[in-house]
Amino acid sequence: MSEMRSRKCWPHLNNDLVMINPLDLTGSVIMVTGASAGIGKSTSQLLSRLGARVVLVSRTPATLTATVETLEGDGHIIAPFDFNKPDEIEQWFKTLVHKTGPLNGLIHCAGAQLLRPLKLLSSMEIESLLRLNVTSGLILAKAFRQKNHHASPASIVFISSAMGQVGAIGRSVYCASKASVIGMTKALALELVSDGIRVNCVAPGFVVTGMLKEIENTLGEACFAEIRKMHPLGFGDPLDVANAVAFLLANTSRWITGTTLFVDGGYTAQ
Repeated sequence: MSEMRSRKCWPHLNNDLVMINPLDLTGSVIMVTGASAGIGKSTSQLLSRLGARVVLVSRTPATLTATVETLEGDGHIIAPFDFNKPDEIEQWFKTLVHKTGPLNGLIHCAGAQLLRPLKLLSSMEIESLLRLNVTSGLILAKAFRQKNHHASPASIVFISSAMGQVGAIGRSVYCASKASVIGMTKALALELVSDGIRVNCVAPGFVVTGMLKEIENTLGEACFAEIRKMHPLGFGDPLDVANAVAFLLANTSRWITGTTLFVDGGYTAQ
């Protein structure tokens, strides 16, 4: 809608109100994990366009540097870290916040998938996936809630999956990990409200990323076509998820905590 049409429809609005962006994050400092690719990268790009200063985290410095070059604005920070080492998270986070100042938001996109039938699962694979997809998020939230580590109000957004709601053959551990994230979100929302922190979750369906390409290569064309049919709106784009994350970070969602927003093209509606 053009500004002229806006004035015609809403003649009582002045120029300042017409130009309001309800998702404005100017002045915010927000950490995004898994920021070098896929949903994390798209989220970082969107947050920078909304005025935030982004702290980008992933394992590889080179890919983080490449992502920073695609962001708008200045003052973004790269902070390489491997979330397979949860015992080191709290000290790493404390050191980082001394550099960034208190954070307004934390988006935990880092995670992994595993397609493995039950009969072939090893205990090492189970523990590894749960450590990355669940334990790292809990320890990050613990570090975030510490005094002087977050602003108030502040917001945490976890990335779960539609697979946390529905099952899939060969994905028992992955489904378990993402269901855990949804339960964790509810519990932390209640526990951290006294710290001025809202905690929510976005659960995407299948999104067009490098990870989806790996799934296609593993399953084959016929099985992959069946997955596509299960999304009435088709596969998503990382930006579809990033938009939901921005909503849950901004003041637009100030009365929302403990919820999981399914952004899945209708996958879980069936």
